[in-house]
Amino acid sequence: MSQPFELTEVPTPRLQARTQLQAGAVTAGYGADRTVVLKLLDAALATELVCALRYRRHHFMARGIDAKSTADEFLIHANEELGHADQIAERIVQLDGQPDFAPDELSSRSHAEYITGATLTDMIQENLVAERITIASYLGMIRYLGDADPTTSQMLNGILAVEQSHAEQLSDLLQGRPQAGRS
Repeated sequence: MSQPFELTEVPTPRLQARTQLQAGAVTAGYGADRTVVLKLLDAALATELVCALRYRRHHFMARGIDAKSTADEFLIHANEELGHADQIAERIVQLDGQPDFAPDELSSRSHAEYITGATLTDMIQENLVAERITIASYLGMIRYLGDADPTTSQMLNGILAVEQSHAEQLSDLLQGRPQAGRS
């Protein structure tokens, strides 16, 4: 349960802001363990990058009767995952961290796997599995953060909504249903 908000005299926040400039966007009211949040965000960054790479590969490798429309969907998802990675990297920097884009270690930090899939159906299934893993990971992160870091929670909630849309679109592809509306 959070503490009630108390108004302080105007000089107090002004003094804190001037004397704690090195903390950047992290103010005295930041309630999360920044080290843990940075570790979570680093894993999320790796996950988004691995997913973007897998989707991009699938875009180029898609073959079969529905390949063109499915490949196009893979490319859209790849670009959205890259956008998520950018958001996460920016938040890491705001929290005075350093986003880790080291390619040699991405797979080991990612929650989702990079599995190529031999057929179009395999590719769709692997992407759906990755989306479901990502959704579960983000839900856990959001629960962990609670209201201790509302900015990161809000960012993750926005990304989560897109990931859920991806999962629904992939599920529709597997079921042969027309695509749901794009987000």
